[in-house]
Amino acid sequence: MKNITFSADEQCIEAARARATAEHTTLNDQFRIWLSEYARKHERLADYDRLMQDLRGKVRVGRKLSRDEMNER
Repeated sequence: MKNITFSADEQCIEAARARATAEHTTLNDQFRIWLSEYARKHERLADYDRLMQDLRGKVRVGRKLSRDEMNER
C-alpha cells in the first residue's frame, strides 16, 4: 500500500473524522472506499449499460415509458 498526502480544510477533516467515528470506521477506511469507487466509476457505468442491454425486451413495466424515463439512469 502506498501513502499519499492531501491538503484539506481542518474543520472539514475534523467533521469527517467525527462522522467516520460515529459510523464505527476510520477516515482512512472511508477514503479507501471512496478512492476505489472513484477509480471504478467508468467500469461500473459500463456494467450498468450491459445489464440494461441484457434486460431490454425481457422486463415489462406495465405501461409505455416516455423518452425521458427511458433515458434515466
